[in-house]
Amino acid sequence: MSTTKPRLFSGMQPSGELHVGNYLGALKQWAALVRAETHDALFCIVDAHAVTVDYEARELPQRVLDAATTYIAGGVDPERATLFVQSDVPEHMELAWYLACVTPMGDLGRMTQFKEKSEQNRQMVSVGLFTYPVLMAADILLYKARVVPVGDDQVQHLELAREICRKWNARFGEVFPEPMPRLSSTPRIMGLDGQAKMSKSRGNALGMLDEPDVLWDRLRPAFTDPQRLRKSDPGNPEVCNIFTMHRAVSPEATVAEVDAKCRSAGWGCADCKRVLHTNLNEELAPIREKARELRARPELVREVLHEGARRCRAIARETLREVHEAMGLGAERR
Repeated sequence: MSTTKPRLFSGMQPSGELHVGNYLGALKQWAALVRAETHDALFCIVDAHAVTVDYEARELPQRVLDAATTYIAGGVDPERATLFVQSDVPEHMELAWYLACVTPMGDLGRMTQFKEKSEQNRQMVSVGLFTYPVLMAADILLYKARVVPVGDDQVQHLELAREICRKWNARFGEVFPEPMPRLSSTPRIMGLDGQAKMSKSRGNALGMLDEPDVLWDRLRPAFTDPQRLRKSDPGNPEVCNIFTMHRAVSPEATVAEVDAKCRSAGWGCADCKRVLHTNLNEELAPIREKARELRARPELVREVLHEGARRCRAIARETLREVHEAMGLGAERR
């Protein structure tokens, strides 16, 4: 993991075992970037972000371990990339405070995800939820990452991170490079109910490590083209979430066949789902097997996280040294 390569950073919250939307929208791209070895790749389990809404503290350590296991099983090779837990590097939170001091409240109030999550958590809209994008900016800038793989739902947050970077540099000096997005080629994966993005908390997800029979039980009743009421009705694959998943996992020839059979009513939705189940299961089977091996040796996963945190703390300390100097902080340390 040569430091002469441009640095790449991305992360996900520890929801435990990831779902198919996480895999197709993020983890599959991460694995490809790791295999390419073109970047110094850092991947983070952002547990400090997870506490911005109500959660069960006793469950969080296992959720972190499950997420790390799934990252590795899904292709984040610890020999080629750095994997760590956000709260193991406290400099994330310190830098977030300094960045917050150059971030207008109006910018945070315009964040679409803040508005959505505020609606979902009306009983207590926390300051942490409001400043979530500032911590995300700190996650990225702390490592001077130049490339950030994101889904389309995170583009607004990354644009704010870029703006925060510019504001801080303009005031205190050019410490941080401006990060650039690397958008996933996979469109947003909607939930099985067709109402919202796939999410475990909404109960509309396919588990990434689900066994084949469980995968089919979840996939079989999934929402498809709302205008296709009977098998004999021609459909429009462009509005069908099942077709979106086909484009992410099925061979090109199969995608073309699905498109044609849907539009001509040559297949019913159940036929289309069976083909998707076959191809999805074929892709996920080796990941499930790797996850089983890792679950039997959790100490190996913990060691990966320990080593990742050790490396990231060293990088973070150096960045904070530069930040302190630029901002006139920490006189006793100089």
